[in-house]
Amino acid sequence: MSYFKKVLIANRGEIARRIIRTCKRLGIQTVAVYSEADAMAPFVEEADEAVCLGPAQAKKSYLDIKKVIEAAKQTGADGVHPGYGFLSENADFARYLEQEGITFIGPDAKVIELMGSKIESRLQMKLVGVPVVPGWDGSLDSVDQALELAEQIGYPLMLKASAGGGGIGMTLVHNPEELKNAYATTKQRAESAFGDGALFLEKFISNPRHIEVQVAGDHQGNVIHLFERECSVQRRNQKVVEESPSPFLDEETRQRLLETAIRGVKQIGYTTVGTMEFIFDDQKNFYFLEMNTRLQVEHPVTEGITGIDLVELQLRLAAKQPLLFKQEEVKKTGHSIECRLYAEDPKTFFPSPGTVTRLILPTGVRLDLAIKEGNKVTPFYDPMIGKIIVHAATRKEAIKKMNHALEQVQVEGIVTNKTLLQMIVKHADFQQGDYTTRFLDQLLNDQHLINR
Repeated sequence: MSYFKKVLIANRGEIARRIIRTCKRLGIQTVAVYSEADAMAPFVEEADEAVCLGPAQAKKSYLDIKKVIEAAKQTGADGVHPGYGFLSENADFARYLEQEGITFIGPDAKVIELMGSKIESRLQMKLVGVPVVPGWDGSLDSVDQALELAEQIGYPLMLKASAGGGGIGMTLVHNPEELKNAYATTKQRAESAFGDGALFLEKFISNPRHIEVQVAGDHQGNVIHLFERECSVQRRNQKVVEESPSPFLDEETRQRLLETAIRGVKQIGYTTVGTMEFIFDDQKNFYFLEMNTRLQVEHPVTEGITGIDLVELQLRLAAKQPLLFKQEEVKKTGHSIECRLYAEDPKTFFPSPGTVTRLILPTGVRLDLAIKEGNKVTPFYDPMIGKIIVHAATRKEAIKKMNHALEQVQVEGIVTNKTLLQMIVKHADFQQGDYTTRFLDQLLNDQHLINR
């Protein structure tokens, strides 16, 4: 069944190719939009039609709502898939599309706004007993108010932007002096990045695990989960390696987490694919962090263990079709791991733009790639060039499979983080499943001391 005749993909790179792949399988025509810098990119070639949005700068191309909507109207697209990043969680974009009679393949604009505010989303979750990190739920009015509340909550604290995401707009403070210094800069950063300088305070949880739950809801009131993903291998709050199921959870804790996520999703009347993110302390207490109302970069590991195409599910739900399966029919099989391959120096984390002169890739695994041999990696966008995803019967076998896959990767012309990914997957703590969000920083610090 085709849910749409033609879908415009308001994104680029590997996620655009990923969406095109499912649309082609379903017989849906696709429209790529691209910047001048991406004119020769594979996703442009693979789409049925392509429209240039303008210069390389995202603000003048991928983030220009008027240009994207005009491209959709010009090509007769009846649906727009935003991918992740860019306009994927922009309520105005969803609202303008609706006004034009074009379906936004995502949630209602009101839900995007509600869950895009970390303050409002915390309040919604508390209404139905979903635990949130202790802190102050209101928007801070001044640094003096922040200092007063900080004394009540207790240091260390996270000063956070209400509209923040992707690790942006978060500052760890250990004492009043640090809070004073951080308040103005964090507020300014939030205003610059999100157009919203609202800040709030959360208690800092040391050595946490970051675990999220994939959820889906339809317009008929049905809600399901598709199990959890472990996302604790992070650098500067950006995920690097993800896996499912989480090696940290026992079955009782897993069930409590999944049931809690469902409770939160029902509270907001969610009608598409989304992700509930939680933070765990070392006693396996968990707290709601935020909800991502879009497809996640790491969605392939969920597809690996469930066999469910999440892009197809998004298309179905956007067309107001009911879920095809009940919760008890969603089964998890085996173990899946994803590694994000970046065009960056693993020692400095500086991007490494340039022409890919040689590209040898592993076989027998899933590859979601933005590039082909001969393509240029530009300095204008996120340096992730692709993802390597493995699935096996057990976690031990999946790790072995990923090690073998990484050994086969050869990229010349640019620097990649391949060696860092190998270090992670081979590390004893990772292999034992004994790691937190501090794991990667500790690994890199140890490596630095060894190499001195």
